[in-house]
Amino acid sequence: MTDIASRPRRISRWGHAWRILAMLVISGLSAAAITAPTNGAIIPDDRLVWLRFVDPFLGLLALVVTMLRHRHPVVIAMLVTALSAVSLWAVGPSVLVLASLATRRRFREIIPVTVVAVAAGFVQEWLYPTGGFGTWWGYIAFAVPVTAIPVVLGYSIGQRRELVDNLRDRAETAEREQQARVAQARTAERARIAREMHDVLAHRMSLVAMHAGVLSFRRDLTAQEQATAARTIEENAHLALRDLRDILGVLRDPTTPADAGAIEPPQPSLTDVPELIEQTRTAGTTVDFDDAVDGPVPASVGRAAYRIVQEALTNARKHAPGARVDVALAGSAADGVRVSIHNVASINPAAEPLPGAGLGLLGLSERVDLAGGRIEHGVDPDGGYTVRAWLPCPS
Repeated sequence: MTDIASRPRRISRWGHAWRILAMLVISGLSAAAITAPTNGAIIPDDRLVWLRFVDPFLGLLALVVTMLRHRHPVVIAMLVTALSAVSLWAVGPSVLVLASLATRRRFREIIPVTVVAVAAGFVQEWLYPTGGFGTWWGYIAFAVPVTAIPVVLGYSIGQRRELVDNLRDRAETAEREQQARVAQARTAERARIAREMHDVLAHRMSLVAMHAGVLSFRRDLTAQEQATAARTIEENAHLALRDLRDILGVLRDPTTPADAGAIEPPQPSLTDVPELIEQTRTAGTTVDFDDAVDGPVPASVGRAAYRIVQEALTNARKHAPGARVDVALAGSAADGVRVSIHNVASINPAAEPLPGAGLGLLGLSERVDLAGGRIEHGVDPDGGYTVRAWLPCPS
């Protein structure tokens, strides 16, 4: 894992501009304070020549070298801080590299550079004595707090950066985990539906295939035998959908061991929706139910409609406790089945909603897509929630 303090930082043009401006201002103030005629300092002529010609060049060198501080932070900080001992125009860059180094929050790096910075100030005071501090102890009392200012500022900036980076890493990790959970739920739902479809259709389709093969290859069958094989094919084709619930619609719980022998009861269908509504009412939810389905529908379609109603009622209890729910079923075997569930906004907003992973509607979307239907869901302008689906019936 990459150290947060070592991560490269991208600085904008404005970021570079204000840093350069700040270095120039600090360096200019430092040079002006030394060369001002009112400070009482007596500077020899040779050092004045140094100040006018060599010092600016060293300051420019320090300014350029400072741009490389992120590649070699300790080396650049030591070099620029040492240059500030003999160059007043390098004071600004030395303050910046010291603050930049402090953002790494490594005391084994900060302490040596800080000591060099204080020592550089001693050299400056010896080269250009102002006499304003009285004694060396007076200078120390001034230099240490001034040097500590960029260190403390850089340390606090590094602390804030680390906090932001940690929060960003946590958010990215949480997003990856959520995507993994969604993918796992989608895969599990697909596998469950595939098992269900395979188990229901395998037996009947094998009979259909066998009798169809007999009709294709046996030319010596009597009319009675051909009629019997054709009726068998027809019956098993119709029973394949009905047996989706009755024969192999029982699924083993994926969390139950294979040798436990625990089998779920037959899967529900559209005729079980009224019982589901009554159970929901018994649990304390007000439900208005309108059943306008004309005639029987295939078991697979009925079970999908049941699951949609079940999940919507469950979500209503979780996220809108006490709210009224309207459930409507319509359609026929020829037109398909339309399912609509709407709950108004919660009448008890103070109640804390139950937590949810958001995977129930995802599973329903997978089921409806595999059935060739459509589903839409979302929040209404009045604060309620609506789920609508259409399930086609196979011809």
